[in-house]
Amino acid sequence: MTKPIRLVIFGRQGAGKGTQCVKLVEEFGVVHISTGDMLRSAVEEGTEMGLKAKAVMDAGNLVSDDIINGIVRERLDKDDIKASGFVLDGYPRTTTQAEALVQILGRDEIHAVIDLEVPLEEVTARMKARGRDDDTDEGIARRLELYEAETRPVLDWFDARGMLVTVNGLGAEAEITDRLIGAVATSLA
Repeated sequence: MTKPIRLVIFGRQGAGKGTQCVKLVEEFGVVHISTGDMLRSAVEEGTEMGLKAKAVMDAGNLVSDDIINGIVRERLDKDDIKASGFVLDGYPRTTTQAEALVQILGRDEIHAVIDLEVPLEEVTARMKARGRDDDTDEGIARRLELYEAETRPVLDWFDARGMLVTVNGLGAEAEITDRLIGAVATSLA
């Protein structure tokens, strides 16, 4: 039996990550894990880290790296992940979390860290086209600035370790999916 595939995906808001995660799940049989879902699940299940996170959130504070890392560790230790692998979306968000992920799994156990690269102008246009209430020019610009400020250092951290694969996120959905699958296949070889 081959080892389960373990992927991490990054991309600006509007890059099409959600759509492409569905395609990766279909192609490789992995479990899609988003940070928000993981956090909610840990709180609902009442896990040790979930209870800690709930207490912090109930107090109106942000959940610390230590708690998030603990929740990730709990989630990655579950049977479905051990059997099927994963595509991790929304984690790690800091270099401290990136270091913890590599410690949890081991450097060679992460098969690909993918940056779905879509230029700022394009993701801005995509978000405006969605027509959501929070997709104002100011709201979009702020979210994209935050992504650059917070996520770019994490991408640079993985890149400095030779773990980052950048995939062009422009074009037809099927073309992007083919590029992603190709990038993962190359990383597995």
